Amino acid sequence: MIASYLDGILPKEQIRINDELRHPLGNGGLQLIEANSEEDISKVLAFAYSHNKTVNVISGGTKRGFGGENERADILLSLANYKGIVEHSVGDLTMTVKPGTTLKEITDELHKHGQRVALDASWPELATIGGIIAANDSGPKRLLYGSARDLVIGTRIVYPDGNVVRTGGKVVKNVAGYDMNKLFIGSMGTLGIISEITIKLRPLPKYEGLSLLQFPIGKEQDIREFSIKILDSMAEPVSLEILNPSIAEKMTGNRQDTLAISFEDREKAVLDQENWVETHLPFGGEHVVLHEEDARQWWEKFRHFGPNGYHDTESEADTQAALKVGSNNLDVLVNMVAADNLAAEHHVAVEAHGGIGHGISRIYVKGLPEDIVSYTRALRDKVKEKSGYVVCTHLPFILREAVGVWGEKPGYFALLEGIKRTNDPKNILNRNRFVGGI
Repeated sequence: MIASYLDGILPKEQIRINDELRHPLGNGGLQLIEANSEEDISKVLAFAYSHNKTVNVISGGTKRGFGGENERADILLSLANYKGIVEHSVGDLTMTVKPGTTLKEITDELHKHGQRVALDASWPELATIGGIIAANDSGPKRLLYGSARDLVIGTRIVYPDGNVVRTGGKVVKNVAGYDMNKLFIGSMGTLGIISEITIKLRPLPKYEGLSLLQFPIGKEQDIREFSIKILDSMAEPVSLEILNPSIAEKMTGNRQDTLAISFEDREKAVLDQENWVETHLPFGGEHVVLHEEDARQWWEKFRHFGPNGYHDTESEADTQAALKVGSNNLDVLVNMVAADNLAAEHHVAVEAHGGIGHGISRIYVKGLPEDIVSYTRALRDKVKEKSGYVVCTHLPFILREAVGVWGEKPGYFALLEGIKRTNDPKNILNRNRFVGGI
């Protein structure tokens, strides 16, 4: 057993037989090892590398259904206990944290100092910063603040052979050499394990406003024309998110296409931009405005849509999936319509939202497994017509191989394959978790 090999290297209480061998989302391991330090991670990977043992990595578990066509590895390495703030430079607006720290824990600590990390990933009380960075996760406010890839200025990485390297730095104005951070951000843990992250911070906004524009179903052209106007204007929306009728009904009580436009600035600047929205509102649209705590509570509720790796049911009829659609920003409206139309055709329930400013849409699907498979294939074909893509970010293990998490291999796949081979020549780390089965 692996435990006997690691005897004397890690405390016995950190190693145990995994009792979740048949987890519906897969990405498990025969033995569960809990890392409490970077040294623990390094020792486990050095052992696995020298003994040709495969390793899957988990922390909060919200990304467990994202990628991976092997049900379990030899080792499931948990970073859930490897959490905490390493350093917070209030004046420099930077923070260094361990990967097992949840987004909510970071947010709560920063709030004491009037600061925040500008990430609005879903399920912040469960999602850890390591998983968010590894998946390059983001939410609607990516429009103004960017994704995880834009906010990380430095990392420490444990390579598959156990060696530790630092990429980037701990100051915002770090321009020395290549930006190696971007190699690991979004690589799904296939190139190395992130053991420390330094991120840029922002001050808390002085005032927050949320404009909800509600349109009768079928007014996509009005929404498109209005969106072009606001993107071409002097306004600086933090989000420009379209909600399909099913998700809008849960958020607003009205089953209508709804545009959620967030503004964060000084109070006068926010109110002026909201007045601009009111002035340019298309005929037939309704404008509801929320401010400060009401706006914050709305977004808090919004972040709790979609599967999270914890509340999946065992009922086949309620199988859950989450799809990420990438497209040209204005094609988001076309994709929203297609998502709803195909749902009726394939007998699934769909909740969806998409960023008209940044082109990323999220489709949450519920139904029978075979219907989810046919729906995903049909949506992928439809989105491909406009050069978009569909990635499955949450899917039960038994469906991932049938659907293909990433779709077709990209033209640059040989480059990705070469990087993986260089970093992990024995292919031990998060095997088959990334694009093309890397």
